[in-house]
Amino acid sequence: MAAYAGKEKAAQQLMDSGKYVRYTPEQVEALERVYSECPKPSSMRRQQIIRECPILANIEPKQIKVWFQNRRCREKQRKEASRLQTVNRKLTAMNKLLMEENDRLQKQVSQLVYENGYMRQQLNASAATTDTSCESVVTSGQHQHQHQHQQNPKPQHPQRDANNPAGLLAIAEETLAEFLSKATGTAVKWVQIVGMKPGPDSIGIIAVSHSCTGIAARACGLVSLEPTKVAEILKDRLSWYRDCRSLDVLTVIPTGNGGIIELIYMQTYAPTTLEAARDFWMLRYTTGQEDGSLVICERSLTSSTGGPAGPTAPNFVRAEMLPSGYLIQPCDGGGSMIRIVDHIDLDAWSVPEVLRPLYESPKILAQKMTIAALRHIRQIAQESSGEISYVGGRQPAVLRTFSQRLSRGFNNAVNGFTDDGWSLMSSDGADDVTIAINSSPNKLFGSNVSPSALFSNMGGGVLCAKASVLLQNVPPALLVRFIREHRYEWADCAVDAYSAASLRASSYAIPGLRTSSGFLGNQVIIPLGHTVEHEEFLEVIRLEGQGFHQDEFVLSRDMFLLQLCSGIDENDDACAQLVFAPIDESFADDAPLLPSGFRVIPLDSKTDAPTTTRTLDLASTLEVGSGGARPTNEISNAHNLRSVLTIAFQFTYEDHLRENVAMMARNYVRSVAASVQRVAMAISPSLGAQIGMKHAPGSPEAHTLARWISRSYSIHTGVELLQVDSQTGDSLLKLLWHHSDAIMCCSLKASPVFTFTNQAGLDMLETTLIALQDITLEKILDDGGRKVLCSEFTKIMQQGFAYLPGGICMSSMGRPVSYEQAVAWKVQNEEDSPHCLAFMFVNWSFV
Repeated sequence: MAAYAGKEKAAQQLMDSGKYVRYTPEQVEALERVYSECPKPSSMRRQQIIRECPILANIEPKQIKVWFQNRRCREKQRKEASRLQTVNRKLTAMNKLLMEENDRLQKQVSQLVYENGYMRQQLNASAATTDTSCESVVTSGQHQHQHQHQQNPKPQHPQRDANNPAGLLAIAEETLAEFLSKATGTAVKWVQIVGMKPGPDSIGIIAVSHSCTGIAARACGLVSLEPTKVAEILKDRLSWYRDCRSLDVLTVIPTGNGGIIELIYMQTYAPTTLEAARDFWMLRYTTGQEDGSLVICERSLTSSTGGPAGPTAPNFVRAEMLPSGYLIQPCDGGGSMIRIVDHIDLDAWSVPEVLRPLYESPKILAQKMTIAALRHIRQIAQESSGEISYVGGRQPAVLRTFSQRLSRGFNNAVNGFTDDGWSLMSSDGADDVTIAINSSPNKLFGSNVSPSALFSNMGGGVLCAKASVLLQNVPPALLVRFIREHRYEWADCAVDAYSAASLRASSYAIPGLRTSSGFLGNQVIIPLGHTVEHEEFLEVIRLEGQGFHQDEFVLSRDMFLLQLCSGIDENDDACAQLVFAPIDESFADDAPLLPSGFRVIPLDSKTDAPTTTRTLDLASTLEVGSGGARPTNEISNAHNLRSVLTIAFQFTYEDHLRENVAMMARNYVRSVAASVQRVAMAISPSLGAQIGMKHAPGSPEAHTLARWISRSYSIHTGVELLQVDSQTGDSLLKLLWHHSDAIMCCSLKASPVFTFTNQAGLDMLETTLIALQDITLEKILDDGGRKVLCSEFTKIMQQGFAYLPGGICMSSMGRPVSYEQAVAWKVQNEEDSPHCLAFMFVNWSFV
């Protein structure tokens, strides 16, 4: 009995020593120091810890292992608890926001019900009157209108200037009240943008105006920054509003209630080469609320509002900012809830009729201003918290500066302001390409950038060739994505070499256009970073070639471009843009940039569209004002999707070669425009009424091919690939197109090329249907995949199918893609003859 008791006591001591070790504070401190350096030490490392720390000498290595396991578990639990608390705070704030939005909509519904009842009464009263009483009714209505006007005359504000703070404060308080009524009430009829889903991780709730003066957009969202920091970021409009050229605060007046009134002059860029830029003269009022909220509201000062007259600038059209601003409310537990309202009248009647939709679209306003502000704040918040990782060791602020410089440089090229040194180059008669020169380009690069590397001692400057065209039935995102992925379709390697040579100190010759060798090599995209919502990408493009030789210089084998791509992932038809500039291998932070590129902006489909051709020279259809006659070949078509393509390319030149460079630039822009138009015409038919795709030449009709693919899979494997539900009415083609796995077909040739793929396949290959036929099967399979396919090919042709193990393949952009399994089967036609080979990549993802 005693022996049994002794064994039990020993076992208890062993259990206590192994499971319930009590560490002294000194031991815990020593272990914590090791944990901060190595959270998961190996067995040898744990033994080394015991040897190096005498204070841990009485602890077994197994106990040290258990301590580190528990420590990692506690760390994981703490992070998860912190994450859940953050999500809970976001959900609480979002719930409050949605409840307020619901109350606003309920009020709007009540107002509409009341208006509907009132209109019914008016219609009934109108129906009860006779024709002889019409005149009296109209007359009485006029008297009633005059009486109401006498009772409620339009307020006439006395002229107020900056020396009268009380008068400006009155305007500021009126602006504040009108802004708050738009931000939280129904002063403007808001229409929710399709596709915007509210939630703690979404960009926010986005709405645009309906039937109001000017155009307006409204956004509500959450950010993890304090209100004062949010206000500081929003007031710095130059940092996030890419169309803002300058913003000058001319007067600052503190108010007695702790607020600040500022008189501001702002200039914005024109989006295309065909109309004037806009400027604003505004009052901005910053003040706090009793609930701790911050309000920044602004409006234009006009003769009707009162206030001092603002500065004027030639070649600018004065636009009006109606009461707009930001309501920033603190959230419990940190962070802020933001309400943004932008309400602008851009004087659309001053632009050609075909371009008015650019100035009458609240969706474009929402994308460029309202959503851009909210996204920029979220970007700063996530950068501050360290949630964003960037490639290449560049700080997020540096990459953001590069993006801003590329956008600003492209906007400067498109607009060509005279005070920046631009002047038009004379041409013979009307020209479809505008040539502008700048012989003093130091203004273009800013004080922190030295442009000396771009210019030789012989003297020179910058030349810009630009043009705008109208495109038909091509979504901007699709076109810009194609231009980005398939540079060889439009670019001339000789011109790329010329642009890259401008970074060299030596002089250079003028290259020819469309050399016989064509594109010299592959395009490799090296990502640098992207914004939170993936709506903007910054990347380096390496153009791999065989070298470009001329008498005066030999260019290095590879050329590099810094490239900014935006708007290619937008579901709705938003503005898309691709801007790039040549750089050298050093990629210095202060490298001079000469941006060139493309911008595609959608036009509202409510306007008439030419139907005789898919692309037109926009300059030939311009008519200013409302009295111009419409071309007889234009008819209304609500299904047409029109967009404006703006192209601008910049080159350096030496004075003695200016005319030659101008001729080269003009011809090159014409060539690029023609190439992009051909691409647009090729892509346009792919927007079919059902799924929007076009097959390669020689392939069967889409529905027939889908039937062959599904039937062959079922015959060979005994399993149905696509389950057709007669109640939904979905066709085999539609089910195949939206299948979750990547399904693609390739030809039965010595070097198989792809002839068809579904949407998942396009995403996996990172390509478009029009470029699919340029991709071979060998390009995407790695060595292991090719070996497996060769070994299984006989089985596939004899038995009809084979299961292939998981592996790695490459997209057309050079990115590795992993897949868990692949199925290959022989697709047979109606006569059971082999038509093509089909592959299905299961559960694929980018590595």
